[in-house]
Amino acid sequence: MLFYPQEKLALFVDGANLYGAAKGLGFDIDYKRLLELFARKGLLVRAFYYTAVAEDQEFSPLRPLVDWLDYNGFAVVTKPLKEFTDSQGRRRVKGNMDIELAIDVMELAETVDHIVIFSGDGDFRRLVEAVQKKGRRVSIVSTIRTQPPMVADDLRRQADNFIELEELKPMIVREGGPRSAGLQQQQHAPIQPQFAAQ
Repeated sequence: MLFYPQEKLALFVDGANLYGAAKGLGFDIDYKRLLELFARKGLLVRAFYYTAVAEDQEFSPLRPLVDWLDYNGFAVVTKPLKEFTDSQGRRRVKGNMDIELAIDVMELAETVDHIVIFSGDGDFRRLVEAVQKKGRRVSIVSTIRTQPPMVADDLRRQADNFIELEELKPMIVREGGPRSAGLQQQQHAPIQPQFAAQ
């Protein structure tokens, strides 16, 4: 990873995208270890985590993770999932956080040197280009080691650095037995299907 100790860093985590990439690689992320890893790479100014949550449920399985992140160094950005019926009459949910992430990146680009985006979504290619024009470096964290790859090729090419998530695994994997792995899956499971088509 190409980082400089004097650089001001900001992390932007597309929660559903990162979860999908880690799941595809067969591990769960320890977000505390992830923060600590990047805090050693430079001057960590902010870490954002973006996710959609089901507001109508009495208890969202995602809520414990969101609350933990909120109390442990992440600025959590959420919005309610939207329900709709597709053309085949199937009930679907949608919760895209791209706009929120892009706005925060553009706002913070004025005060940091290096932006790290945890997403492989090709829609962010233009955002990366815009931030680079402001003289900022951009790293993308995702994976090419799943089938299909989780990162869009044009996003990978645009970034200053591409960081393979699988290579970070030893430093950010969440240790624990099957119960803790099951809890992480349970926390994210309800909102995953809507992102599969992106």
